[in-house]
Amino acid sequence: MRLRHKPWADDYLKENDDIVVQNPFDYKGNWNSVFSNEQPIHIEIGTGKGQFIAGMAAQHKEVNFIGIERAKSIIVSAVDKVKRAEVSNARLLNENAQDLRDLFAENEVDKIYLNFSDPWPKTKHEKRRLTYQTFLEQYRGIMKPGGEIVLKTDNRKLFEYSLSSFSKFGMVLDEVLLDLHDYQDPENVQTEYEEKFSGKGQPIYRCKAYFS
Repeated sequence: MRLRHKPWADDYLKENDDIVVQNPFDYKGNWNSVFSNEQPIHIEIGTGKGQFIAGMAAQHKEVNFIGIERAKSIIVSAVDKVKRAEVSNARLLNENAQDLRDLFAENEVDKIYLNFSDPWPKTKHEKRRLTYQTFLEQYRGIMKPGGEIVLKTDNRKLFEYSLSSFSKFGMVLDEVLLDLHDYQDPENVQTEYEEKFSGKGQPIYRCKAYFS
């Protein structure tokens, strides 16, 4: 899908520097200073238009949320949603983080959300999947002992691949759900994609995986 270029996006992100962190690599190991508290840090990789992170921040004021999205034309919508939610515990990073260990220090992150990530279905693109072993090594390098990854997807093959990848990496699986909405989790915050796919009757898969 071709994204519509928004020439005003750069200025808009700079104008909203209370939400979009400028020079985020400078805060490695010191992210709690951005929030002025010592609350747990949860990050979402691939924030999209921001419905999930804005909703989670409103629902969990006791947690600091950081959303990472590389597309300027998309993250501007996330800025608007965070602003409308009127929350102080959410920040956004407009970055293509090749290695999260450049952004976060060891033991700095408590939880990672992977919501509707690109499944990269071709075998030759396996290393690009966010649950490939090299990404899991990154996550382990920044997370606290027992850190949790929460995966949601509409793609059955990516889900099955991820379960295998987590297990091979020695992670502990929990809440392996083949239809999240049938489970009716009252705390589930839907993403824009989730609403779209579930509205068409597509099951949503979710699992939680912990570093042992």
